[in-house]
This record gives sequence, structure tokens and C-alpha cells, in this order.
Amino acid sequence: MNPSLRVSSVLFAAAMLGACAASAPRQAADAAPAVAATPASPAASPAGPAPNDNLNAVAWTQTAVEHDLIYREVYRNATEKLARALKDTAWDALPKDERSGSVRDLAPAVILDIDETVLDNSPYQARLVRDGKNFDEFSWAQWCREKAARALPGALEFTRYAAAHGVKVFYLSNRAQDLNDATLDNLRSAGFPLAADETVFLGLGTINKDCEQVGTEKGCRRRLVAQTHRVLMQFGDQVGDFVDVLANTPDGRRAAVEPYLDWVGERWFVLPNPTYGSWEPALFNNDWTQPERVRRAGKIGKLRY
Repeated sequence: MNPSLRVSSVLFAAAMLGACAASAPRQAADAAPAVAATPASPAASPAGPAPNDNLNAVAWTQTAVEHDLIYREVYRNATEKLARALKDTAWDALPKDERSGSVRDLAPAVILDIDETVLDNSPYQARLVRDGKNFDEFSWAQWCREKAARALPGALEFTRYAAAHGVKVFYLSNRAQDLNDATLDNLRSAGFPLAADETVFLGLGTINKDCEQVGTEKGCRRRLVAQTHRVLMQFGDQVGDFVDVLANTPDGRRAAVEPYLDWVGERWFVLPNPTYGSWEPALFNNDWTQPERVRRAGKIGKLRY
């Protein structure tokens, strides 16, 4: 996950909430000009928060039993396949350009993203919906420092099982470096296995002197793990948690995973995240400076009818 991409929208919510536009306050000044703006803030309106495209996504994440079942299914599937991966000394889950040399003599490991993969940050997203706000670094950092994110279903059981069977558990995150301590404290308080020296936590800013970092891509940090470990499995809610994406467009994202489709459910385990992600800016040329109405039009333009 990349926190800088957290401003997200789910278009299904727009359809559900469109009927409320006439009576509910406007969320943003740059919304479609056909609807008259009102000065009332979401918090001040007796009708409640302004319509928010992310409402359905956050509500599903927090309340739908299907959400929890998917997480349990993914982690249970991974647990069942871990023994086979351990026995196969050639088994490796890293993209081919991130691995050089044999893996047979390397210690086993798994790599997991943190946010929306092992820790549930939906309360932060819910606050944004309630308050009629978008993601910003300050409020996100405040949430992280609360250390209140809960373990997602199945994540504790899998990571503890892996650690108990001699598999080192690495956590890769794109949280800012000043959130490292809070993140580690949150992982510990939630019960996740962590090495005493904390080398299993590879946050944004972790240096691999043999690799040139590109933006927030995780490839250099995966290569760092590859120097000492055979990676049996990877877990995440974004394509970038598994492989670097050269072009963040719908076609570019598909092309990045195309060579590894047979690994999905075997070596790569993907979790659902409809609330935010790099999939969203891929729909409007990755340009967050555009007015909201323009970004929204870009997303609507990508729908199939």
C-alpha cells in the first residue's frame, strides 16, 4: 500500500447516494456545476455528512461478513500450502528480475504488506466519510500514532503458524519513516510475530545500497530480503506489493501481473481493498491536481456498459 494514494472513491456509492444530492450538503466546491452548492459543512448539516463516493466501500469493509470470509479464506489457503512450499527447495515467490542465483540454501520467509493486509485501517477511512474529508498526511499520521488498528481476520493465525514452522515473517510498508515506531508498537500489540532486532520491518526509506529506489516501489526492499531468504509467499492488497509497476495505467497494471497469474493463490495472495489504492489514479492519468469533478469523470469513463 502507498499512503499517498489513499484519496479514493468507489463509484457504486455515487449511484446509491446520487438521490440525496438535492437535500444533502455538497462535499466539495469543484463538484458538478449542475448541482447548486450550499455553504453548510457536513458536520453542521442535520441531514448528516455529505454524499461520499467511498461510503459503500468503507461500509462493506467494516460490516459485510463476506469481507471477513475472504480474508479467512485467503490466509487459510496460504496456511495449507505453506508445508508444500517449505518442502520444495526451488519454490520462490519473488518476481524473476528480483532474484538472482539459487534459492536452495536460503532460509524460508514470507513477505506481507501491512495496511489492509494485516492491519485494518477502516476506522480512519470511516472518519473521512463522516467528516466529509479526504486523505491527508497529518490525519493519517495521527491515526497511525493511535496504534489502534486491529488484526485482519486470519492474518494472526497465518503469521504465527509461519513463525512457528521456522519461516521468517517480513513486513513491508510504505508508511513514512516517522511512523516506524508507532507501526511496530501496533503490530506487537495486535499480536503479530516480530523479530527482536526488528529487521523484519522494511518501511519506506529502508536502504538497499545495491538497488536504486524508484518512488515508493517495493522492489528494492524485496531484493534486500532476497539476499538472505527464499521467499515462499507474498501478501498484499495492491499490485505493487508483489511486483513493481512500470506504468500505472489499467493496461500497465495488468501487464505487470500477467507473467505471474499462475502464482495467484499459490505464491501470491491478494486481499480486497475497495477503499483506496493505486488502481484509482490509474483511471485519471495519476493526476491528483485535477478538480474532483474531472477525476470523477475519468473514472466514470472507464466503466463498461
